[in-house]
Amino acid sequence: MNGVRFQALLQSCWLLVFVSPWLVGSHPQCLDYKPPFKPPEPLTFCTEYSQFGCCDSEQEQLIMRRYYRVMDFFDYSGYVACGKYIQSILCQECCPYAAHLYDAEDANTPMRELPGLCGEYCTDFWHRCRSTLSLLMEDDEMIEIEGDRDKFCAFMELKDPEYCYPNVLTNAELNADLGAVRTDPEGCLQLCLQEVANLLRNPVAMVHANDGTHRFFIAEQLGYVWAYLPNGSRIDKPFLNLTKAVLTSPWAGDERGFLCVAFHPRFKSTGKAYVYYSVSVKREERIRISEFALSVNDMNALDPASERILLEVVEPASNHNGGQLLFGFDGYLYIFVGDGGKAGDPFGEFGNAQNKSSLLGKVLRVDVDDNSSGPPYRIPPDNPFVTDPRSRPEIYAYGVRNMWRCSVDRGDPLTRTGRGRLLCGDVGQNKFEEVDIITKGGNYGWRAKEGFSCYDKKLCSNSSLDDILPIFAYPHKLGKSVTGGYVYRGCEMPNLNGLYIFGDFMSGRLMSLKEDPATGEWHYKEICMGKGQTCNFPKTINTYYKYIISFAEDEAGFLNPPKTTTAIPITTPILTYANTTFINRFVTTSSYPTAATTIRGTAATAVRLSTTTARLSVVPTPPIYFPAKTPTTQHPRVIYQPPTRRPEKPYQPTIRPPPKRHETTSRYHSLAETERPTTPRPGFHEVTAMPPPKTQKLNVTSVPKTSDKRVKGHAEELGGSNGQTRVNKKGRGAVQTKVRQRKLKNGAVRLGSDGEKLSDRGRVEIHVKGEWGTVCDDLFDSKAGAVVCRQLGYPFVLRVARRAEMGEGSNLNILLDDVKCEGTEKTLLECKRAKIGEHNCSHKEDVGVVCGYDEFEEE
Repeated sequence: MNGVRFQALLQSCWLLVFVSPWLVGSHPQCLDYKPPFKPPEPLTFCTEYSQFGCCDSEQEQLIMRRYYRVMDFFDYSGYVACGKYIQSILCQECCPYAAHLYDAEDANTPMRELPGLCGEYCTDFWHRCRSTLSLLMEDDEMIEIEGDRDKFCAFMELKDPEYCYPNVLTNAELNADLGAVRTDPEGCLQLCLQEVANLLRNPVAMVHANDGTHRFFIAEQLGYVWAYLPNGSRIDKPFLNLTKAVLTSPWAGDERGFLCVAFHPRFKSTGKAYVYYSVSVKREERIRISEFALSVNDMNALDPASERILLEVVEPASNHNGGQLLFGFDGYLYIFVGDGGKAGDPFGEFGNAQNKSSLLGKVLRVDVDDNSSGPPYRIPPDNPFVTDPRSRPEIYAYGVRNMWRCSVDRGDPLTRTGRGRLLCGDVGQNKFEEVDIITKGGNYGWRAKEGFSCYDKKLCSNSSLDDILPIFAYPHKLGKSVTGGYVYRGCEMPNLNGLYIFGDFMSGRLMSLKEDPATGEWHYKEICMGKGQTCNFPKTINTYYKYIISFAEDEAGFLNPPKTTTAIPITTPILTYANTTFINRFVTTSSYPTAATTIRGTAATAVRLSTTTARLSVVPTPPIYFPAKTPTTQHPRVIYQPPTRRPEKPYQPTIRPPPKRHETTSRYHSLAETERPTTPRPGFHEVTAMPPPKTQKLNVTSVPKTSDKRVKGHAEELGGSNGQTRVNKKGRGAVQTKVRQRKLKNGAVRLGSDGEKLSDRGRVEIHVKGEWGTVCDDLFDSKAGAVVCRQLGYPFVLRVARRAEMGEGSNLNILLDDVKCEGTEKTLLECKRAKIGEHNCSHKEDVGVVCGYDEFEEE
């Protein structure tokens, strides 16, 4: 590693690189103002957006439930004629251009509750299914315009012929290379940046624990490791503090220090983490690899007294310390050690790197599982030199100079191609930098070779060298100190799948490699910052400090644990570099409005926009006002109105009594017996309004058979005559019917207390699947409190009470933990959270709230 790599004691930052796939004027964007993405699992209801859109399977389920709630008011002929229309309209929330269809970007107009339709499509929809508008909107005032085609389409039509539905699906220009990243005229991939963290002093590594908490951890060269919560706020106390033990100095260029941290692949159960740092033992400089255990009292701290030294390697010089730890998919710990320092690996006849009796200049592999008793590590039985008495058994590969930042390829999400490959950047001497794929028993040539060229001509000509060439090497005119990166395997930028993204510390150049599967050759393409207005979006920048010191992945791409047991990681390359004050990462600008567009400035939108990037510090969130919505009244059954093309009078529905109830197990009758639930605005569906359908797939053409008299659509049951169909809606002369009392829904809340019971304050208790339980205060903030207070009819959350201030609900089970809301959800179940019933807290952490009608009324 070059001596200028570290700028010790200077503040540093992480950058999130943000990809800009589309030109200005054409900008896909979701309703939550986030980028479209490739769903981790194929969609089964909104299938036209399975490859790229704004919905994952969980969001699709919400849309499908809403569809069934609407279709429950239709007879058989209505299913046939209107089912596909309603399905298509509801599924536009998944469209990559959803923000345009719902007019969510224009600050001068309210956001639509339904997507904007093209004129001809709206006319056809009106002729066939005019009576469905008030059901989709759940607004009885819509009945007034259902009979007037001009008013109906004036309300539903989107005047932009390119972005209205269904033209937006067939527009070749809008759908060309959807999800692709643009390049400039020179072929450079254009990216932008977003800040992830700041106020750091020479960060050298960023990792996640893969434990489902979505925390990330940043190590500083001085010896600190900091834990960050999913919202980006940093825990005040260090996760680990080894500053007294770490050997480093304040002068620029010191390569010693705390260099890496890695978590056991089963950290959730083992609680073990491993660190790589420099120490001085009796004036002898060494590399130390140690194991630490998680504190039994604090999940956000390692126990400093638990240190167990696994390995120490004496360093003959102060540079070329290596510094990478990682676990492979085989479960073994890989340790990347430099060649010992100085220049040209001058130690011994062939240098340390070619000497297999030395651990310097090597890739080591050890087994740290089940090591509580006995030696700190064992040798994997298939290590390549385990039977060679002249070689150290820990060696997995050799002939490396100073590998700086390595990663494991997660593999193609579908084919698993490339899964498990180790890719490393190996810093060169004075001519070439290289990128290698590490294989078992491989010799990577140093000091005989540097890149593809000979360094030591005598060793280079040795026929027994049998070295493995790099997949890529570049001369020092491009950069003088490579920083290895990651292979992108994420969903947000599907065309980047398989792209290895890395950089150079000295030149600040961002680069990429892509493998040709036919030839196995890797092709180079440079990465540059977006120019002009490409990065002129909220919270994005196109400049960064050039000293790129590391890359990282985060855990943000895992599927929501409460909804699935399968975790699918998404790779997000993250940059850290020295001598600055930020950390940024790569993301796509495809979903952001153009520079000329003003984002809506309402309070609700401000809350939603704040979630596009993580918070940088712990700041108390002020009370949030959300006006309580008035529940809508129940809609009687809607019967399909047959199409007509001739001029007609304003539509006058025929009034008839509601149909008789029959005892049946059909799901189509079950909902009609209870009060119809309220449908929220697009993007904010009620999760618990009805049970999910028994099957995840829907075939709209699969409708009730007319021969079955138990199902709706039977003309005799519904009171029809001569095959005519009628509409019956509340407010137009409908006969009042007795409605059964509504059952308590999942997600309902109440405020409990051990002392005086007050209606506006107390311990938060939630009803889930017939059981009341408590909620832990982990991550629970005023946005989550606003959701609770709004459910109880209060416009303000005045305060969140932590640490069981409102009493312990010891007689109840703990049902929710790690609740993180945006503030717009209808219940806590819609928020990000752990699985129901899964928690790592006690009743001493039961959360409470204080609600009110005035922002400052608490006494």
